[in-house]
Amino acid sequence: MDVSFFQEILSKISDRGRQILDLSSLIGTDAEESFEELCQALVSSRGEASGVALARRILDLYRLTTDKEKDAFFVFLARHFLPSTEAVQRAATAYLEQPEIGRLETLMAAVESPRQELFRRLNLAPGGTTALVRMREDLLRRLKDNPQLAGVDRDFVHLFSSWFNRGFLVLAHLSWSSPASILEKLIAYEKVHKIHGFEDLRRRLDPNDRRCFAFFHPALVDEPLIFVQVALASEIPSSIQLLLASDAEDFDDPDPSVAVFYSISNCQDGLRGISFGNFLIKQVAEDMKKEKPSLKTFVTLSPAPTFRSWLEANKAELSYLPAAQRKLIDAALAGQFGESEEELDALEPAILAAAAHYYLRAKDKKGKPVDPVARFHLGNGARLERINWLGDTSEKGIRESLSVMVNYLYDLKDIERNHEAYVNLSQVAASKAVRSILLAPEPNAKAAQRKSETIS
Repeated sequence: MDVSFFQEILSKISDRGRQILDLSSLIGTDAEESFEELCQALVSSRGEASGVALARRILDLYRLTTDKEKDAFFVFLARHFLPSTEAVQRAATAYLEQPEIGRLETLMAAVESPRQELFRRLNLAPGGTTALVRMREDLLRRLKDNPQLAGVDRDFVHLFSSWFNRGFLVLAHLSWSSPASILEKLIAYEKVHKIHGFEDLRRRLDPNDRRCFAFFHPALVDEPLIFVQVALASEIPSSIQLLLASDAEDFDDPDPSVAVFYSISNCQDGLRGISFGNFLIKQVAEDMKKEKPSLKTFVTLSPAPTFRSWLEANKAELSYLPAAQRKLIDAALAGQFGESEEELDALEPAILAAAAHYYLRAKDKKGKPVDPVARFHLGNGARLERINWLGDTSEKGIRESLSVMVNYLYDLKDIERNHEAYVNLSQVAASKAVRSILLAPEPNAKAAQRKSETIS
């Protein structure tokens, strides 16, 4: 069905509902009070037309609120739209007394947050899905300072995970001939390597060796959810500046062997935490394999966005490195990155050793790699294939990663095995080349050494 036509139908239903239902009696002078009355009315509404009209009124009112009024609205949702303790207790007791399917369904209905039903009904309004995604953007900005709102966010995530299920997503191949409105959004949403206007965008879309794919959802008209930029090559690249150079010659080999995913950008902040990227990469790899049977290798050229900040805070973990290398790392962190080829050559082994430690040994509280890009690709079953010195020499690249970029390899025959090892055992799949850079002794070897020293 044409989405705009469907939205027009909803608008007509909403307008008809406004004529049937007098909303003026529900709207107070205080924004929080108005929200409370309208939301309670929406959840208790039985008529379809009146429900759509109420949902539209709430979303219209929300768009006009100030930040302070939005604060109050989210606190209201957190405090008042909760399951009934008495109803949960009754349903749980009844199920424990006689565990049958009917009582289980009653219990499941009792424990579900009323906020989820509120969000479902708000989604009936024209443009409701987009409005709810924007609403969660506002919520996410408040979570850090207002942990009481975490329950509201969990309800958003629960619903969005279903609404934006892979089965509803549409994969589109974007090109220079795609609608201008979408091309403008590619420029605006690019988060990895900034696109400097339409000429730069054309260089990434138009040549024979470039591809761009995006996921769309029928409810978010002309709004990409996530997009990936791909380059075709004959070998695995180690530098983004060569890949994106404005004067680079087109790679016009009819039988390329390597597909490089060099930029993956999530477009909707309100859908943070909803996984699209793993489906996107695997789908694109399958489609490109059909288009170009010569493709044998699927890799990324990925940034290391938190490497430098981690290194500044955790230099003590690298005490095993030679003193000369630690001194060079300190100088690089202080801004002395190297002005000559000789200085860069001297700095290279020190930074690469630190980067190998960062990827293979540095862990977060859950025992996973501290690098967010690594968690994404390793969780998808990729292998850390290569760490690249001077991979990104832009100001941003040096500021965030001291120029380091990495290649993750998607070997189709090993993806499932790597994924299981990562998820279940927190094992990082890495090539021998990467592991050879690591200078730190194995953890069990360090423990054995301490034990030996204690005994002696």
